[in-house]
Amino acid sequence: MTPIFVDTSAILAFLVANDAAHRRASRAFANLRRDRARLLTTSYVLVETYALLGRRLGAEWVRRFRESWEPLLEVVWVERRRHDAALDLLVEKGATFSLVDACSLMVMREHGLRRAFAFDAHFVAAGFELVE
Repeated sequence: MTPIFVDTSAILAFLVANDAAHRRASRAFANLRRDRARLLTTSYVLVETYALLGRRLGAEWVRRFRESWEPLLEVVWVERRRHDAALDLLVEKGATFSLVDACSLMVMREHGLRRAFAFDAHFVAAGFELVE
């Protein structure tokens, strides 16, 4: 089964009850778990998620995420080659999205992924399908 890419936007929507996309994220995540979908992300998404959780919700949420979500994810670690390629993509596209997003899009292409669990328009603009 081809993995589904997991973005920070979906993780936060799922975890934060008052997020505008919380219900959609909860339903989509339940379906992914029911279908035993392989979930793939990058180390940059993890860094972004930990930073936002810590700042918005505190250290307890960082611990919860680490214990409950991280074990479910296959993580592609961003090394220098990927980092530089993502920066090149940002420059090429005019920096309309973040380095984290650039790396995510690049990894999705590298791994032949078509679908993302995300609430970020950059994935659709890049030609990927969002999991709902």
